[in-house]
Amino acid sequence: MEGPPRTVIVCYRPKPGHEAALLELVRGHVPRLRALGLVSDRAPLAMRAADGTLVEVFEWASAEAIARAHGNPEVHIMWAEFGAACDIVKLTDLAETQQLFAEFTALE
Repeated sequence: MEGPPRTVIVCYRPKPGHEAALLELVRGHVPRLRALGLVSDRAPLAMRAADGTLVEVFEWASAEAIARAHGNPEVHIMWAEFGAACDIVKLTDLAETQQLFAEFTALE
């Protein structure tokens, strides 16, 4: 039996010249994971920080689904695509998180 869903926040800082590619990857990320049965039906939220970092909030189906993702070849391909386009940084690396109310620009 699987546990409860796990909500995560991921910050993708684009590598120079890869902003458009990263945006497309983020837009397709959750649908790709959903096709693999790894995420919940909850809609993801994506936004942009002032420095251009994209922030994504989404929900894994469970902790077990996260573990399955680590062994899934399709997920490894997706992670390699992200690795070519960005660096994943900590949420606390974003200047916005130093404010009481962190404000970001929603992605269309």
